[in-house]
Amino acid sequence: MAVTDEAILRIKEMIVSGELKPGDRLPREADLADRLGLSRNSLREAVKALSLIRVLDVRQGDGTYVTGLRAGDLLEALTFVVDFHHDDTMLEVLEVRRILEPAATAMAATRISEDEITVLSGLCDAASASEDVEQLVSGDLEFHSRIARASGNAYLANLLASLSGPTARARVWRGITEQKAASRTVAEHRAIVDALATRQPEVARAWATVHVAGVERWLRRLI
Repeated sequence: MAVTDEAILRIKEMIVSGELKPGDRLPREADLADRLGLSRNSLREAVKALSLIRVLDVRQGDGTYVTGLRAGDLLEALTFVVDFHHDDTMLEVLEVRRILEPAATAMAATRISEDEITVLSGLCDAASASEDVEQLVSGDLEFHSRIARASGNAYLANLLASLSGPTARARVWRGITEQKAASRTVAEHRAIVDALATRQPEVARAWATVHVAGVERWLRRLI
C-alpha cells in the first residue's frame, strides 16, 4: 500500500472509532504524523487528497477540520478510497473500454466534422489551463463522449457512455494521487485530436489504446 493510502486508512480508522467526529479539528501536523507513525510529507499528501473529496476542510491560518458531513457520508467517501484499491470490477470496466474505445476513435477519424475537432481542441486547451481535478475529469468525460458520438454509431456511443460513468471517481483519484497525471492526459488527448484532424484512423486507434491502457495500468498497480 502506498504511504499516502496508508495515511488515509489511518485517518479513516480515527473517524470510525469516533476519535474524530464531523467538525473536529485534526491535531497539529507534526503531532499527528508522529502519532500515526507516518512522515509529515505522506500525511500532508493524504490531507490534500481528502480535502479534494471534501472529507477534510483545510482552513488557512486556522487548521484542518473533519467536514460537517454526516458520519455516514464521511465513511462512504473514505470507504470508496480504501476499497477502490481492491475493486476488480473497475479493472474489468477499463478492460472493456480498452477494447471498444480505440475502435470508436478510429471510426471517428473518418467521420468527425471540422467543427467537432475544433471543440475537442478547445477542451484540451481548457484542461491544460485548469488545476481543478474535478473539472479536468468532467472535461475528460466530455472529450471521450464527443469522440464516441463522432464514430457515427449511436449504439457504440451509448455503450461507451455507460462505461465512462463508473470510472469517473477512479479518474479523480488518479488525478489527485498520481504526479503529472493531468499533463499526461492532456498530451494524449492532443495526440488523439491530431490523429482525428489528419484523418488517420490507425494512429487515432493507437493513441486511444495508449490513453485508456494508462489508467488501467495505474489501477493494476494499486490492486
